[in-house]
Amino acid sequence: MKVISTDKAPAAIGPYSQAMVSGGFLITSGQIPINPATGSIEGKDIREQADQSCRNLGEVLKEAGIGFENVVKTVCFLADMNDFAAFNEVYAGYFTSKPARSCVAVKTLPKGALCEIECVAEIAS
Repeated sequence: MKVISTDKAPAAIGPYSQAMVSGGFLITSGQIPINPATGSIEGKDIREQADQSCRNLGEVLKEAGIGFENVVKTVCFLADMNDFAAFNEVYAGYFTSKPARSCVAVKTLPKGALCEIECVAEIAS
């Protein structure tokens, strides 16, 4: 296994890695909309927060030498399922290959975030 870490995405706020490579796959931790430069939540609404979460996830993918087109599965967490449509509008702009996905509403997310996204991506063919 190999740890993937970049300072272009938020540092882990607990005892975990941003991502791990194992068996030809990258498995990421969830990315919330933290601006890595400030350590604060970026964005006031779901669209802005979804965009920041996707950008953070993109930096982790980039550090592993891949991109959104390599993603085979995502898990998305929303603080409010009423944000589903707006979240999807932003999400669709990044995940154009339409990977498999689960999306659930949760009671709360770290730092009061409105969304969190994790993924599994193929490294080796």
